[in-house]
Amino acid sequence: MDQRIQIVRSAIEQECRRAWTITALARLVNLSPSRLRHLFKTETGITPNQFLKEVRLAEAEQLLRTTFLRVKEIMNRVGFLDESHFGHEFKKTYGMSPSQYRHAMQNHQAKK
Repeated sequence: MDQRIQIVRSAIEQECRRAWTITALARLVNLSPSRLRHLFKTETGITPNQFLKEVRLAEAEQLLRTTFLRVKEIMNRVGFLDESHFGHEFKKTYGMSPSQYRHAMQNHQAKK
């Protein structure tokens, strides 16, 4: 994988809460925003924004499973600004709302 894409992926993974813009990501690797978008999609199959969303949702899922933080606090920790948008994206990815997911995971753990 292109080293510049690895740098961008690493930056997103390490600071998923940050309000990344394509311009800020492109500056990290001295590319234009359009060139970064093209190269990132060619290398990974998804856009930088899609990757950021996936990282944020995976982090939220992990926090729902392993902490007792409120959903709103988790949403803020991973960088989502709007609760309904977070809920919609989480449900689209995991098939249920964040609170339903937590409840299902707690029930699953209790059965073990």
